[in-house]
Amino acid sequence: MPLLYEVREGVAIITLNRPEAMNSIDPETRAELRAAWQRVAEDDAVRCVVLTGAGEKAFCTGSDLKKTMPPKESFAQLTFGQAQPGHLLAGMEMDKPIIGAVNGYAMGGGMELALACDVRIASENAHFALSEVRIGSIPGAGGTQHLPRLIGRSDAMLMLLTGDRVDAQEALRTGLVSKVVPAAQLLETALAIAARIALNAPLSVRAVKRLVREGSAMPLDRALALESYVFGLLRDTEDRIEGRRAFQEKRHPIYHGR
Repeated sequence: MPLLYEVREGVAIITLNRPEAMNSIDPETRAELRAAWQRVAEDDAVRCVVLTGAGEKAFCTGSDLKKTMPPKESFAQLTFGQAQPGHLLAGMEMDKPIIGAVNGYAMGGGMELALACDVRIASENAHFALSEVRIGSIPGAGGTQHLPRLIGRSDAMLMLLTGDRVDAQEALRTGLVSKVVPAAQLLETALAIAARIALNAPLSVRAVKRLVREGSAMPLDRALALESYVFGLLRDTEDRIEGRRAFQEKRHPIYHGR
């Protein structure tokens, strides 16, 4: 199977499973990935996601050029027509947090998948690159927009304009990743973070993610007003009351997303 899906105690693990092809994305994998995001979105028991690649060589190296042919339709047909192919990141806009466990190479579209995650943890052998300018193209799945917002314009422009690779330590320096760990500890580390997130109030977690995502594109005064509004929405939820009761009773809260 080109993609593996499992759930452990509220955490969905999505594994790109084509290690023989550096976990590159072929049409079948793309379709299964879209289905997996839909599955996550519809399952209330899933509170966090870990996205990773099989093996230790690669997280994902982007599209499988051997199996991905140029579309037959014109750009106008793809833009305004009835049948529109799914975007590589389609479904990742959900409010549930996504942790990228980057094991090895994250190149091109693979790096753009990592950029679309909310938290990125890298193995010590990880490498990142958006090298499309070297082949007469550009990052087409958000790379030119996500990267400067995450690591700052100068470091982003250096990567985008040269197409150079950066290693895990440079990714840590620029803030592209939050942690760098030995490859053998990568999934364990990502799952531990995901488990801590999954224990928190799910409505609060999703609200925080949406506020960060939407607020970053707003003027500060509007973003603060949105934050105040969402605080009011959550104020009387069952989970917020449960959190306060658990604190008073010195026990762990049990949240239901209500």
